[in-house]
Amino acid sequence: MKPLRIGLVAGETSGDRLGAALIDALQKRVPELEVIGVAGDAMRAAGCRPIADISALSVMGLTEIVGSLPRLLRLRHRLVRELAGAAPDLVVGIDAPEFNLGLERALRARGVRTAHYVSPSVWAWRPGRVHTVARAAKAVLCLLPFEPACYDSVPVHAVFTGHPLADELAPQGREAARAALDLPQEGRVLAVLPGSRSAEVERLAVRFLDAARELARGRDDLRVIVPAANASLKARLEELCAQRPDAPMKVIEERAHEAIVASDVVLAASGTVTLEAMLLDRPMVVAYRMARLSAWLLLRAGLLRAPHFSLPNLLAGREIVPELAQQNASVATIIAETAHLLDDTGARAAQCDQFAALRSQLGKDAAGRAAEALLELLDAQAGGRADESGH
Repeated sequence: MKPLRIGLVAGETSGDRLGAALIDALQKRVPELEVIGVAGDAMRAAGCRPIADISALSVMGLTEIVGSLPRLLRLRHRLVRELAGAAPDLVVGIDAPEFNLGLERALRARGVRTAHYVSPSVWAWRPGRVHTVARAAKAVLCLLPFEPACYDSVPVHAVFTGHPLADELAPQGREAARAALDLPQEGRVLAVLPGSRSAEVERLAVRFLDAARELARGRDDLRVIVPAANASLKARLEELCAQRPDAPMKVIEERAHEAIVASDVVLAASGTVTLEAMLLDRPMVVAYRMARLSAWLLLRAGLLRAPHFSLPNLLAGREIVPELAQQNASVATIIAETAHLLDDTGARAAQCDQFAALRSQLGKDAAGRAAEALLELLDAQAGGRADESGH
């Protein structure tokens, strides 16, 4: 019997982890499995035969993308040729929609079955991208429970698989994390997470650290821990903290999960970290700032449509954690909202009481559910090839 052959294309480290978990889940269900594609270390270890390394796609920032465009287009043409030539049963693009949706559409035009794993944030901005997804893929696997409804108007099978972080993270005590980070067991800890990209950090870090310094002045027991996503951001955050020598701030590289677990309150930029804090059962204040011109253009063009921007509030359908955006993300407002949580145990408990129901929405065994959805897609088409031209 011919082995099942799957193509996977990951564009960054998070996609490599998703791909590795998906390979493991597929192998449990289909032992005769061949996987080829664009892989990092995790997918290689899981058994993927690489036809390109993930580093070829890991490009950050507008300048880098523009400079790398000719190379990325050449890579896409090569991948279309090699993946189509390998005659896979299915090719799955994992996240990286700017690259993968175009790749999937080109493969689909050649008669290759395609799916996309991780829906773009169509619920937040550029909702018209649902049409792009539908032209590129037969199915889209969604990590969040409200995402499939976004695709109701287009011919694509949208499936909620659950979020992999829900399998990895659960509430736990502070003691071990504080010991590991050399923080006192007594007193309060504020975890400050201003983002994982340099532009994001530049827009928020000064405000966050100014707020943290003021909060510490009136609270002798407060310690501030600042995780940095990488070495270069660590150096920048250490520079900013050194400009505030009177504040008890400690910068660490990575270890964001430990910092959140060790904390009483989290002050975070909007993003996946808000989901992590919710899963770890830590109350939070969330802020977001983009460049003024970008914000004006998005609002003017009507490209933003979500009523909230933090994942806990999106899951709840209402505001349960404070959201501070643009002008509202001032030092004074950040101080006021964070102080309320630091000083009021009832306010912290009220937030956390609502997190349990939200955690249950995210399901369990996300990789297994993703594998089942892909196998069902193949089973549904086993009787004959549907029109895979995208027309």
